[in-house]
Amino acid sequence: MSFTTLDTFQAILARAPQANAQSLADAQARNALLTKPAGSLGRLEDIAVWYASWRQNARPKIEAPQVIVFAGNHGVTAQGVSAFPPEVTVQMVANFEQGGAAINQLSRNAGASLSVYALELDRPTHDFTDQPAMSEQDCVAALLVGWNAVSEASDLLVVGEMGIGNTTPAAAICNALFGGTAADWTGRGTGVDDAAFQIKQDVVAKGVAKYADRNALHVLAALGGRELAAMAGAIARARVLRIPVVLDGFICCAAAATLEKAQTGALDHCLAGHASAESGHARLLTSLGKDALLDFGLRLGEGSGAALAIPLIKAAVACHSDMASFAEAGVSEV
Repeated sequence: MSFTTLDTFQAILARAPQANAQSLADAQARNALLTKPAGSLGRLEDIAVWYASWRQNARPKIEAPQVIVFAGNHGVTAQGVSAFPPEVTVQMVANFEQGGAAINQLSRNAGASLSVYALELDRPTHDFTDQPAMSEQDCVAALLVGWNAVSEASDLLVVGEMGIGNTTPAAAICNALFGGTAADWTGRGTGVDDAAFQIKQDVVAKGVAKYADRNALHVLAALGGRELAAMAGAIARARVLRIPVVLDGFICCAAAATLEKAQTGALDHCLAGHASAESGHARLLTSLGKDALLDFGLRLGEGSGAALAIPLIKAAVACHSDMASFAEAGVSEV
């Protein structure tokens, strides 16, 4: 299964599998028999049953979590919207590859594999205040990078990003998809000063004015970036493979939002790993109907908040699958 246009990609979203109803019912039945008072593990129970329904197994395991980081550069940084130059993207990719970044440590701690994909860092996207950031062909190519990066052997997926200036396209996408003003969605990213912050809001508003009338996937092409498109492609591929996804922060969720707007329910296989400190993320999670698992004030990106949530999800599934039932333990039910 593959695609060559945004329309054929959207058709794949429309045909994507749903959670397995029988596995859901079986997991709920198992949960009711475990040696604990009903509901006493709170949200851990909900996570485990949700996970089981997507893996089509009432007693699943998490043994092969996968973290993928996509990196891209943005022409809109020429407007002065970031506190760092685009060269930092290349330097951070090297840091990922050498094992020196936060996501390396968090992936290792979670028992997850980590891979990094640099998407044409020497060819930034266009400045979307002048023309669409990507052509349809470029957007499809980036979607395919993400699509093909997902391992069929993985059983939980985290996608992260690295791209100087990418909170600007993320804010523009959210503003175009969900309305409001540029100020509602635009934060300070890596810490721009007041003057740059105003420029950033103006840039977002200008881009949205040009492209907000497009459908969601064409908004991704017009206002996004290669790493955002790659994350969207990976999330969609995980749905086809019935691999649950943990969403990261503002940029990841902005990319994911284009899928949900293109096809209602496209993110049913996703949990929100954390609530980012980046302005706009709380509003975005509300718009997506997602409640974050963690709120630690993170705003790093890289997939870091989602990777931090992997052990929590593993714990939920372990309790569900490995606890004894009342009958097995010889404990009287109450």
